[in-house]
Amino acid sequence: MYTLFKKLLFQLDPEVSHTCAMRALQLAYQCGLSRCISSVKQPQTVMGLTFANRIGLAAGLDKNADYVDALAALGFGFIEIGTVTPRPQIGNPKPRLFRLAREEAIINRMGFNNKGVDYVKERLQKTHYRGVLGVNIGKNKETPNERAIDDYLIGFRELWPYASYITINISSPNTPGLRDLQQNHFLSDLLGAMKKEQELIAKNHQKYVPLAVKIAPDLSAEALDELSQIILQQKIDAVIATNTTISRKGVEQSPHAQEAGGLSGAPLDARNTEVIRQLYAVLQNKIPIIAVGGVMNEKSAHDKLQAGASLLQIYTGFIYHGPGLIKRLASIK
Repeated sequence: MYTLFKKLLFQLDPEVSHTCAMRALQLAYQCGLSRCISSVKQPQTVMGLTFANRIGLAAGLDKNADYVDALAALGFGFIEIGTVTPRPQIGNPKPRLFRLAREEAIINRMGFNNKGVDYVKERLQKTHYRGVLGVNIGKNKETPNERAIDDYLIGFRELWPYASYITINISSPNTPGLRDLQQNHFLSDLLGAMKKEQELIAKNHQKYVPLAVKIAPDLSAEALDELSQIILQQKIDAVIATNTTISRKGVEQSPHAQEAGGLSGAPLDARNTEVIRQLYAVLQNKIPIIAVGGVMNEKSAHDKLQAGASLLQIYTGFIYHGPGLIKRLASIK
């Protein structure tokens, strides 16, 4: 059925088809049709949290927590919403989402379009899902990097009551200057401030909210090593590797190859696995790695687990292969 549904959706503009698909998913959930989907129970303990299985939904599909319950019913072991910024923002001008069907890829330059922390708080208060929920936070476009810490602290302070873990997104290529936060002086200050806030919340509210950092795939080996050392020093709870890439390797012949934005999907697979391998060489089992980027099938998933990942997230693979992919990947031993 998904093959037919995808054919229909792929006739539409990518952003329009996304909206239609999410509304159809919500309707199916409300009508009880999702109950026929069986989920795989293979509990995994990571960051001190128990995940129903190791396959999660990556941030970006449900930016505003509008569809958490419907998505969870598909059998995901965990859900990550966002990216959420302190204030609402409309994102970049359209068109800003491009489908590269032949390459099983997507290019997006959405630009953290979201309705802000206040709206997301209201949505999460109404959510019935009680599994592991990640909340991905970022800074507003107009906030200079010198004030970025303020935005991340707002996101953490406002949304931690609803989150199983918080993801610090410093790696989207679609907010000017955001990736500069991965540099040593920015990163140390940001992570240090977030860890202090984490300790304060744990002390005052008796809830330890793990912090994950989402990194880019385009870092050099030297930069990746330096970043890994900072993450170790700051005792961050997990690394999510990776965000989309600015590389166009593997899609050079696509008519959309020159579009600005981050590339996701199958062309990112090999680079993503290499980043995981490099991270694991430094982090070992001290800090877990959540793999996202190019997880399209059982082989790509297996490769990332072998490289050192503890959990997997999907987004573009989910778009191209549908809900059946969740069960297939979750069944990998």
